Amino acid sequence: MAAATLDLIGARASIASRALRAGDLLEAAVRAAADPANAHTYVRGAPAAPAGSAAARAAAAADAAAEAGAPLPPLAGLAVSVKDLFDVAGEVTTAGSRALAARAPAARDCGAVARLRAAGAALLGRTNMTEFAYSGVGINPHFGTPPNPAARALQPGAPARIPGGSTSGGAVSVATGAAWAALGTDTGGSLRIPAALTGLVGFKPTARRVPADGLIPLATSLDSVGAVTLTVRDAALLFAVLSGADAGAVAAAAAGGEGAGAGAGAAPRPLASFRFGVPTTLVQDAVEPAVAAAFAAALAALRAAGARVEEVALAPLGEVPAANIAGGISSTEAWAWHRALLSDAATAELYDPRVAKRIRLGEGRSAADYIALLDARRAWQARMLEAMAGFDAMLSPTTPLAAPVTQELVDSEEAFFANNGRLLRNTSVVNLLDGCAISVPSAYAPGELPCGLQIWAGPMQDETVLAAAAAVAPVVRKA
Repeated sequence: MAAATLDLIGARASIASRALRAGDLLEAAVRAAADPANAHTYVRGAPAAPAGSAAARAAAAADAAAEAGAPLPPLAGLAVSVKDLFDVAGEVTTAGSRALAARAPAARDCGAVARLRAAGAALLGRTNMTEFAYSGVGINPHFGTPPNPAARALQPGAPARIPGGSTSGGAVSVATGAAWAALGTDTGGSLRIPAALTGLVGFKPTARRVPADGLIPLATSLDSVGAVTLTVRDAALLFAVLSGADAGAVAAAAAGGEGAGAGAGAAPRPLASFRFGVPTTLVQDAVEPAVAAAFAAALAALRAAGARVEEVALAPLGEVPAANIAGGISSTEAWAWHRALLSDAATAELYDPRVAKRIRLGEGRSAADYIALLDARRAWQARMLEAMAGFDAMLSPTTPLAAPVTQELVDSEEAFFANNGRLLRNTSVVNLLDGCAISVPSAYAPGELPCGLQIWAGPMQDETVLAAAAAVAPVVRKA
């Protein structure tokens, strides 16, 4: 059995049956991380997992359990990468910035990392990211920008394209085999965008479902913790681990199967049992032709397979661009965290100027302005949830475009901010809603760059969204 054909749950099953060894799979991930294609993927940790390291011990423990016929831990000593804004005990957390290089090492693991470690993950290293997670593009002028591996495979020798951000290195680590899953954050799309642009799965849970302690925040009202994975069932397993689900739920997710997204002990929901809404407001505007064609093909395939797919105006979406509620909240909350650093001229010079520019948008906002933004958000959420009533989930393109060429965005600030805004448009509405969403690979044509289908719903509908994705993903992949 070739490891390259497996997802994390498949690899776990192969370790349990002793067809594969966790130690060998860890070594393969380390080799992939050391490949020149991953020169900018990890900022610390990989490409080494020496004997005696925590990662090597996790893999050895999984192999020992398999040899003894004992139950494997949920993540079975398999490599998981960690975005460089989560605290890992003994390591410096820099959030992809040189401004924090002198910070003291973390005294303890943050909550999400502790849960991964307890589940038997081999934490391979810290992945690159947009500095302070403040863009959906994934460019990092300090540590380099990981090239989009899907674009490289389709267009050998062509100019590198962006991986998407801010969880750029995390997505690339999974896409290249340098990790089986990637821990990341999502404030406006930072898990779903890189997943869509690299052909992976990115799940943004309801924010309150996964602890956000011990990480460098972007905007505490919008930040969510989740993972980029190879498959929907892997996404369900990572969510079970990260959300602190009970042992039975984690075991059910780890067992995999086509219904893994349906929740512990639940039979998979048939596609025909779902009622999906397709918003006609905002999320289908100015979509690139190839992405629009993939979205249309996905909807047609779902209807043909028996899903109820209905257009819905969802009028409150039309209020988002003019109000810019999320942008106002994120810059205000970012400024609150960064103001001391940006008020020091020597430290401020170490920031990516484009990141600093966006953070400073919150500098002049008063407390009254901020409270008004929060009030506007609550009122908008109420209108949205009323308009979404009766649907299991909404469907939209994850992003309205495929990955742009990296150098074009490096060279032009205008192109950078225009593409950043477009990439974030469809995903950020879910953060504003305090909802949950998953991006699955859409039915893009052969030779086209990857794009994603976003399945999304209101808060605390995580299990429904995962169940929908488990039913939808196989259909749209074949469309």
